[in-house]
Amino acid sequence: MKLIIIIAVSATTILSACKKESAAQYNNNVKAPLSIEFDNIVGSSNLQLNTGVYQNAVGQNFSVTKLKYYISNIKLTNSKGEVFVVPQNESYFLIDEAVPSSHKPVVNIPEGEYTKLDFVLGIDSLRNTMDVSQRTGALDVSGAAADMYWTWNSGYIFFKLEGTSPIITSMGGVFQYHVGGFGGYSTPTISNLKNFSIDLTARGIPKVMNGRTPNVHLFVDVMKAISGSTNYDFSTTTMIHSPAAAVPIRNNYSNMFSHDHTEN
Repeated sequence: MKLIIIIAVSATTILSACKKESAAQYNNNVKAPLSIEFDNIVGSSNLQLNTGVYQNAVGQNFSVTKLKYYISNIKLTNSKGEVFVVPQNESYFLIDEAVPSSHKPVVNIPEGEYTKLDFVLGIDSLRNTMDVSQRTGALDVSGAAADMYWTWNSGYIFFKLEGTSPIITSMGGVFQYHVGGFGGYSTPTISNLKNFSIDLTARGIPKVMNGRTPNVHLFVDVMKAISGSTNYDFSTTTMIHSPAAAVPIRNNYSNMFSHDHTEN
């Protein structure tokens, strides 16, 4: 019995020491990579462009031909409650379902264990109104953002969902739902920017450390963009191309993002 107690105490001591050693390995003066995976789904099904057939909340079949959206202004909170804001110039990502390499953007953050992820769906007013020379990469309106910018509304399209439905009898059966509107710069206008805060504690916190790249795996359920407080009927609403018309979609997708798991 004494031997068992001694072994148990020793094991506890070793585990405690290991935990302390593990915690001591983090150096918040050193930055390391973290990937955030945006896994697009439709309800309980994986999103498959062009070939997947889904059913909306009013019972209409549809397929998705295009899905793009902007993630920006990323910040993470560690287990000590410290918040790290990803530098602005490194915090704009265009997620394109047709481009698999865009699904897992990588940010560099201080080493540590992170319990919360915050980000914005959309492009803020400051970046929307910067000189075009400062809007590069995912924001380049002559490149990656060529079809994600409203020239007539002077702003980025934050979320673009396009597809087809047999219920639509005009326009070749096509629907286009585009969400934009940054709130204006000097004069207030409609803002469809949306903040998201994801708790990472229930499904596994990322342990960020130099030499490896943990991955936070998020599900993005696009069905929630077209159902919820407003259930879209493709026979009556086929085109949305203005900030005012897009407000119900912006309200719908409040619960579009969920944390599935973390790979360390």
